[in-house]
Amino acid sequence: MSISERVSGSLRPLFSRGANAVAEEQVRQESLAVSEGLKRQDAGLLDELIVKHQHRLLRYLLYLTSNREMAEDLFQEVWMRVLVRGAQFNGQARFDTWLFTIARNLVIDQRRKRTMSSLDEIFESNNDEDRGWSFEATDDDPTPFDRLSNLEDRERIASALLQIDTLHREVLVLRFHEDLSLEEISKVTRAPLSTVKSRLYRGMAALKPKLEKSALRRLEAM
Repeated sequence: MSISERVSGSLRPLFSRGANAVAEEQVRQESLAVSEGLKRQDAGLLDELIVKHQHRLLRYLLYLTSNREMAEDLFQEVWMRVLVRGAQFNGQARFDTWLFTIARNLVIDQRRKRTMSSLDEIFESNNDEDRGWSFEATDDDPTPFDRLSNLEDRERIASALLQIDTLHREVLVLRFHEDLSLEEISKVTRAPLSTVKSRLYRGMAALKPKLEKSALRRLEAM
């Protein structure tokens, strides 16, 4: 039985409240169902979560590391952390927010081991490694950006994102590709909401000279 099926019974009385309220309640119920399943170490649930989130997680790691080999290694490590520390997820936030937080912390740990840099230096450096990797992290479920753009635009923006600094790139990816709210991005990055807004604005400004106006208008419209 899928997560959605587990919680659907509790949602029937809610449909009269409107689509938004129903959607929010479904997310809350699914998060709680995931929390309970992880506490039980439900192997079937873990498989379901991997299938559901694998493309998004790998895409996030690729953008954050600019290194496919590192991203794939960290991808495996993230799911090991989910398995071992699943009981720590309390269901009060969306599972993908918690998942991206784990991924980000692992990237920081990995880069600190390799460079012995401080946390600020790791994410404020513009010297990203191995930018020549081929970006391939497709998902059958399109993101909001995918639905508003064609393949040429997506490839152009993916290339442009790799040319801006990691902090700004991360916020843009979480907002437009992963469809996280600014509040959720604040939780993932452990940055104040005002900082997230500033990084989003600066990231958009950095992309402008690298993109044609048509593609940027689609991004700004989201």
